[in-house]
Amino acid sequence: MGPINWVAVVLAAVAASAVLWLLWRGRAVPLWAWTLSLVPAAMLGHALARIGPDKLAAKPHLYWMQSSGLALAIVIPALWLAGAKNGVPARETGRDSLAFLLAYLAMGAVFRLLG
Repeated sequence: MGPINWVAVVLAAVAASAVLWLLWRGRAVPLWAWTLSLVPAAMLGHALARIGPDKLAAKPHLYWMQSSGLALAIVIPALWLAGAKNGVPARETGRDSLAFLLAYLAMGAVFRLLG
């Protein structure tokens, strides 16, 4: 296991929050929501550290595979379940799902850039 890149964790959280802010049409995002982005960014950083720098250098697609996998397997299904429970229209949940997928891909890109 390699070390967790904590600078990348913080910048990935900022990137993910920025993507969500942009896709939510600039609605004000409270500071606690930006801070909350640190949790999935740290989880992704840990997963990438477990893969190790040598394997990531040989297979850089793993950055996006890991980040999109988290969004597609955990975050987006949770959005749909919560949306269905609370009567959120499918179109709105679909937009939010796309926003989160792009936010997680942005996190993967930050980790790739900062290696």
